[in-house]
Amino acid sequence: MIEKLEIAVLSSIKIIFDELGWFGVAIIMIIENATGLAPGEVVLGFAGWMLIDAHGLPFTTVFWGGLVAATGSVIGSSILYWTARIGGRPVVTRAAKFFRIDLLHIERVENMVASRGTSFIFLGRLLPGVRTLVAIPAGLTRIPFLTFIAATFAGAYIWCTLFIGAGYFLGHEWHLLSGMLKQVIPYVITIGLLTGTGIIVWQFWLKKKWIFVKTGDE
Repeated sequence: MIEKLEIAVLSSIKIIFDELGWFGVAIIMIIENATGLAPGEVVLGFAGWMLIDAHGLPFTTVFWGGLVAATGSVIGSSILYWTARIGGRPVVTRAAKFFRIDLLHIERVENMVASRGTSFIFLGRLLPGVRTLVAIPAGLTRIPFLTFIAATFAGAYIWCTLFIGAGYFLGHEWHLLSGMLKQVIPYVITIGLLTGTGIIVWQFWLKKKWIFVKTGDE
C-alpha cells in the first residue's frame, strides 16, 4: 500500500515537472510551506535529477534552481505568516487541529522565536520538522515582515540548494535523500548554530557600535 502510494506521488511529481518545469517546483514548495502537505526534500531531490542531471545541464543550474525553490518557499511561508498574524491564536489552533499539528510543538517554536528572533527564523529553516512551522510563531509574535522574509529566504535558499544539489549528484539514486536526511541532520544543525551565533554576535556588535556613536554625538 505504501509503495503504491509512493509510486503515485512520484508519478504526479514527474507529470508536474514535465508540464511546468521549475515553475512546478515553485508551486509545490508554496504548497509545502503553506500547509506542510508536500514532501519537500523528495521534490527537491527529484528536481535535481530530472530537471538538471537528466537534461545534461551544468552544475551551476543547481544554484538557479535553489533560487526558484526558495522563492516558492518564501511565498508559502508568507501565507502562513499572515494567517497567524491576522487570524491570531484562534485560527492557528483550528488549523493545527485540522492538519493534526501538536500545539505544544508550535508553542515551543514560538518561545524560541520570541527569545532568539531573526536568528532562530533562519536556523529554523534548516531544521526538519521546524522549518515549515517557524512562520506561525513569527506571525503570532509580529516579527517585522521584511525581517521575516530576509531570514526565511536565506535559510530556505541554503536548504533548497543543498537538496537539489544532492539530487543532481545522486542521479537515479535521488530517492536515497529520505534515508540520508537522518545522517545529515547533525551537520545541518551544527552549521545552523554556527551561523545563528554569528548573526547574534553581529547584531550585538552593531548595537554596541550604535550606542558608542550615539554617546559620542552627545
